[in-house]
Amino acid sequence: MEIFHSRAGRTVPQGSGYHAFIPEPLPPTSGIVFDNEMIHLLSQADIALGRLSGIADVLPNPDLFVAMYMRKEAVLSSQIEGIQSTLDDVLAAEHAGNAVQTKSIGDVVNYVSAMNYGIDRLSTLPLSLRLIREIHACLITGVRGEHKAPGEFRTTQNWIGPQGCTLATASFVPPPVPDMTAALNNLESFMHDRSNLPLIIQCAIAHLQFETIHPFLHGNGRVGRLLVALMLHERGVLTKPLLYISHYLKANRIEYYDRLMDVRRNGNWEGWIKFFLTGVAGVGHEASETAKRIVAFRNGAQTKASTMGRNEFTLIDHLFRHPILDVRAAEKMLGVSFVTANNTMNNLVKAGLVSQNNAGKRNRTYRFDAYLTLFDDPIPPEIPLYENACKEMDGYVHAAQLPR
Repeated sequence: MEIFHSRAGRTVPQGSGYHAFIPEPLPPTSGIVFDNEMIHLLSQADIALGRLSGIADVLPNPDLFVAMYMRKEAVLSSQIEGIQSTLDDVLAAEHAGNAVQTKSIGDVVNYVSAMNYGIDRLSTLPLSLRLIREIHACLITGVRGEHKAPGEFRTTQNWIGPQGCTLATASFVPPPVPDMTAALNNLESFMHDRSNLPLIIQCAIAHLQFETIHPFLHGNGRVGRLLVALMLHERGVLTKPLLYISHYLKANRIEYYDRLMDVRRNGNWEGWIKFFLTGVAGVGHEASETAKRIVAFRNGAQTKASTMGRNEFTLIDHLFRHPILDVRAAEKMLGVSFVTANNTMNNLVKAGLVSQNNAGKRNRTYRFDAYLTLFDDPIPPEIPLYENACKEMDGYVHAAQLPR
């Protein structure tokens, strides 16, 4: 492992012949340099968050749309870790009642549950190490990683690197358990500090420090990204979790990891923070524009459906809650015969609002295409994961059976 010594921390030789990184306490020593670029980016991020915070007042039935944003964030955050599920996969699993789902879909469904749990729990418990452990348990119980101590900080050394590497050859070794515990306690105090730094910069620093500490055997990347949403929610900056930063991090995945390592090697907190602020501004403005399109689309879809009949109007309203639907479910929801429900669905297909989601005449499901298109990911498909970098944050962490 490369030897680091910077304002962010230092590598320290361990008795077993390897070096581990010990992070410096937060806030960063010598403070953060607020040059003109930093000030400008901070202003842009604040403007984007301000616009986003007003969306709940504009969106009709905001919780309905927030649920879609949360699913999207869950999908993108999981894709960063190589969990290859799509938004349609998750919606189809929900439609099937999760009776049949792959492990990948289970990972994403758990991410949504973990975010919901964390936001609800903040009403009774402050953002803390206890809450982080509870969220982690929600994230990996019953899915991949379920045997890697859900809800418990690690009690052994872990390391990060390509397949087959050892502690001695790892690209990064997080702090040993005693130093990890000290760093986590400092991180908790830092997250509670409301006087030294702007909140969004605090979020950037806390996220990076959490990933550096790597306190779990599995799921660190996703928990670290959830922290950003929870910090913004706890402080009342975003009452609804509409900022999906994973969209930006996935699009810039290699730079994301490079920025993290640049802080560890060279103490370049400012470079990481500027990268993070750029992402917050970008995805914040994008989410605001998407919300405007949602409002315009909803109004147009309801107007179009109302000209067809009461059943079509009612079914459109239901599709905003459940964008993948079959005729049997529509029959039950509308309280009409199967034939009437089928005709209603066909009318929406002819109107270009819904399309058949699978081939054949039996067990047909329908997709609310015109709505789901608003949430399409504009990031082009990527080649298979870059093994060393793209596994860093989560699923490629090794646990050594060292003394506790």
